[in-house]
Amino acid sequence: MTLTTDEFVPAGQQDDDSRGNDSQELTTQEQQWVDKFMDETTLFLGPDPAIMRHHEIMPRTAYEEECISQGINPLEIDRIRKRLAGALDEAFEMCESMGAAPGAKWADLSCAVYTAEGDVTYLSNRGVIAFSAVLHHPIRYIMKNWKDEPTVGINEGDGFFHNDSRFGMVHNTDQSMLVPVIRGGIIIAWVGATIHEGENGACEPGGMPSGSETPFDDGLRASPIKIVEKGHLRRDLLTFLQHSTRDPKLMLADIKVKMGAVKRIMDTVDRLIDEVGQETFVASLRVTVEDVETEVKRRIGELPDGTVTFNQFVDSTLKENILIKFACKITIKGERMIVDLTGTGPEILNRAINSPLASTKSFMAQAILSYWWPDLPRSTGALSPIEVITEEHSWADAGYDAPVGQSLQASFRGFSALQTAFAKMQFSSPQKYSNVVAPWFNQINDFLWGGTTQNGEQVGNLCADLNGMGGGAKAFRDGEDAVAPLFCAMADIGEQEVMEEEVPFLQLVSKRMVRDNQGFGKFRGGMGYEMIVASRGTPSWGFMTVTSGSKFSSVPGMFGGYGCPVYPLAMVKGINIYDIIQKDPTQFNLSMERVMNEQPFEGGDYQSAHMGLQFDVAKEGELYMIAQGAGGGYGDVLERDPELVVTDLELDRISAHTASTMYGVVWEPETYVVHEQATIELRAQMRQDRINRGTPYKEFIQEFVKEEPPAELLYFGSWGQDNDEELLATHWGGLEPERVKGKLEDLPLIMVPDRRVLKISKLEARVRELEEKYGEVVEHKS
Repeated sequence: MTLTTDEFVPAGQQDDDSRGNDSQELTTQEQQWVDKFMDETTLFLGPDPAIMRHHEIMPRTAYEEECISQGINPLEIDRIRKRLAGALDEAFEMCESMGAAPGAKWADLSCAVYTAEGDVTYLSNRGVIAFSAVLHHPIRYIMKNWKDEPTVGINEGDGFFHNDSRFGMVHNTDQSMLVPVIRGGIIIAWVGATIHEGENGACEPGGMPSGSETPFDDGLRASPIKIVEKGHLRRDLLTFLQHSTRDPKLMLADIKVKMGAVKRIMDTVDRLIDEVGQETFVASLRVTVEDVETEVKRRIGELPDGTVTFNQFVDSTLKENILIKFACKITIKGERMIVDLTGTGPEILNRAINSPLASTKSFMAQAILSYWWPDLPRSTGALSPIEVITEEHSWADAGYDAPVGQSLQASFRGFSALQTAFAKMQFSSPQKYSNVVAPWFNQINDFLWGGTTQNGEQVGNLCADLNGMGGGAKAFRDGEDAVAPLFCAMADIGEQEVMEEEVPFLQLVSKRMVRDNQGFGKFRGGMGYEMIVASRGTPSWGFMTVTSGSKFSSVPGMFGGYGCPVYPLAMVKGINIYDIIQKDPTQFNLSMERVMNEQPFEGGDYQSAHMGLQFDVAKEGELYMIAQGAGGGYGDVLERDPELVVTDLELDRISAHTASTMYGVVWEPETYVVHEQATIELRAQMRQDRINRGTPYKEFIQEFVKEEPPAELLYFGSWGQDNDEELLATHWGGLEPERVKGKLEDLPLIMVPDRRVLKISKLEARVRELEEKYGEVVEHKS
């Protein structure tokens, strides 16, 4: 977005001027004056659509062409790639070991080397792969706007900071350091480091505000700025950044950590250039990006032609329950792959769940590089040849004025769409580069927190328990339990004991598997654990969660398997668990199931709700309880090996009810020995029951398919098999919702009323009703 002075001239005046000047042509000199005036009076530089909507690799520069024309030695290129990979991994470990943010300590970061035009050539082997598809945007912005800008410029030793996802970042909690590699006055490459810092001064602590209702609630939104000038950290800008967040120590510490990591990469780059020559080094970066793009095209050509449709839904704005659609069709035509998101619901202009297009695409690249073709270098070239069709101002392609504090709610769907659809395409492809896998769990079931620590410091961040997402089942084995987040290779869950040294709460239950928390199937999905936390020893503390999937399952199963369960948030307010267990240690027997079903603490206020909790002030000892999610199941549940079923039963991973009614297994309760014949007979009966419940497809469609969703459902997105251009949406012209239809550009702006206003309105109506009712009674008696 670039605003210039002509946008402030009234439309009618522009028309009058143009009519009066129809017969007058500007001279060359006059046109130069006008152009100079317009260039010098640009009011505001926003995200450049030409940059932000473009995910393909850049064409070769003249210098790159010259370097490549001198000849390519594949062995030399391979050696350079391996040296860079080693340097990146070493810099990654520096960030992990020295970083102050929980995200740094548990591997939510990455380091990278880029071409001169910003294409990611190589990313660290560990860390957030999604950065490979988003960090070219800020470099291209810097090159376009700051390279020749006399008040900024790009010089040796400069370093650029940014975190605004609208300029190219997964989300605003991530912060990057980008440094140019300059030789002979020419920018020949870039190096960078990016860390999920967490706290960024948003309206709620921790950096991912579910309560955000405007972009200004999203916290720090730094476009690319020069924070390091000729090797020196600018204290004026650092001071500004520190005053923009709740944790100034964190900001300073991790800027220095990123600077140190980048310096380590730069040392290797310097040595490589000295050893192989500048031209060979530049050629190797360019060729690597192009090789990845070429290989992706070839692999697409191996897939069967056709279209796979995969629709997903989010059930919450994180403030209220809704149903908003993420529509995705993936079409293969030879070496072309087209990802079409037409039909996705509109952005909601006062809710945090919207995602910029670049963020959505970044998780598509995450699926490609971690689940499709994990053997490829993590490069911009992986997504480059894939065409992506979206509609701007949908919630997966949000506009500039939409809040994006919880953009993961849309962009995670981009990951699941590509991961799940690819498994279906990959299944019938003779050449496979990875296992066919059911959907990975795709939500961040986790606690964010903030307040005053036991050391008197103001902080806000998150637990690393989100890194324990359940893995999807494979075609030949169960999914891994609480194995890794979908967005980060080889991340760590983290140790609560380490956290307790810095923050004033305990995980009374940290990582205990939750019974029946799995995607059922011939092979089950990986299971998740529960977490129960309570603050202690702080004058001011609070928790929040930023998760959907409490009403509508976040991930489905694969080829007959079932998806994960839905997940509530549970709380017990008005108690102090520490006093309770000090008086009666047997009450330390905590689990969400026991606490909520038995309600053992007298005087407690037992609450359960969806997992979109805005920042909630926690009194000492009040319980907050959630569970990590599970991966999808693979294949028919009635084909699961009975021995695997009773093994899970014996380990208390599933209940007896699940073993018998879901998996159809009969066993001896005391010995867990399977009754084979009885199991065969029960499963045969269950299959027959399926047939008896079934109806012919045409009859099913007539009964099942409706013209519209239920009138009371707050629904957003296309409806129907072949009508993705017309969207349904819930619109509030006043306090009462109404359903509207039309193409995205024809829909009114969608904003959801404040829940408190709606509640007050209902209570006022009830008061009037009671006044009228009892007023009549009193009048009649008198």
